[in-house]
Amino acid sequence: MLEHVINGNEAGQRLDKFLVKYLPLAPKSFFYKMLRKKNITLNGRKAAGSEKLAEGDCIRFFLSEETMGKFSGQKKPAQRMPARAPRSLPAPDILYEDRHTIFLNKPAGMLSQKAASNDYSLVEYLTGYLLDSGQLTEDDLRTFHPAVCNRLDRNTSGIVAAGKTLPALQELSRLFRERGVKKDYLCLVDGTVREEAHIDGYLTKDAKTNRVRFSKTESPGAARIETGYSPLAYGDGVTLLEVRLFTGKTHQIRAHMASAGFPIIGDPKYGDKRTNDRYRKEFGLTCQLLHAARLSVPVDAGCALEELAGKTILAPLPELFRKVCRAKNIGKDYLEWQHGIQEG
Repeated sequence: MLEHVINGNEAGQRLDKFLVKYLPLAPKSFFYKMLRKKNITLNGRKAAGSEKLAEGDCIRFFLSEETMGKFSGQKKPAQRMPARAPRSLPAPDILYEDRHTIFLNKPAGMLSQKAASNDYSLVEYLTGYLLDSGQLTEDDLRTFHPAVCNRLDRNTSGIVAAGKTLPALQELSRLFRERGVKKDYLCLVDGTVREEAHIDGYLTKDAKTNRVRFSKTESPGAARIETGYSPLAYGDGVTLLEVRLFTGKTHQIRAHMASAGFPIIGDPKYGDKRTNDRYRKEFGLTCQLLHAARLSVPVDAGCALEELAGKTILAPLPELFRKVCRAKNIGKDYLEWQHGIQEG
């Protein structure tokens, strides 16, 4: 007999969902058969599988070691994802951390989460960090994996939020989904922007090219978007903008600014090729100068986020972004972006 006590990371999910994670190679029919025969019990009683698990609940498996091993699919420690980022990428800075959540400053060039099986993403870095710091164990990974709650494009830098426990992950994801979190970006665009604007419209995505097209009129399959921006400073033909997302769609800021005639410097999909080539030659710039700089969590955040409620997370600009701004005579006061981003 094997006994498993539900911890905080595992609470809040259905018993059958937990069993699928705990013994991932077993068919679902196996679980329901074992539950009916009381070979798997919950708190010493027969269970149906639909019960919602609470911290401290006890699941007992009256199964042979051979059966448990056959269906567990556990990896040996040496086979788990690496705990350190590849040397080609800087490790993300930890901007804020509490018992349940962590906010990281993702560098440009790193994926937020895997796109292919051999990718290394922010999620792998986070998992390695939690394993190394003792906040997560190999056994925990059988039933729970840390995950990010918002995603940035590979070549966009800045704040990414993640849940270290299942309840926190669920609450944070809900806040992002319901637009309860305020998100502010900084970007350097080609051209001089003298007035703030609040624009909305529709994005249509082309899955084959992974590009989106902005339009002021609705069309089948288009998603409504809303963006606000205001100039902080301009010089030598470029403008430093503060951008607030009211919706969060793929490439929203990049496509929106390009459609307004102010493409983001360094943007390979929506920017100006000749301009980008010039910045690549002069500064070695290979990614768009777009940075998720500020994220504000509402005071009335969920019960799992009590420590985080009402906080504002800030991420400093990458050095290359600052270097380009200085070269283009963007005032140093605005490079101290904490003072440049408006309260709100």
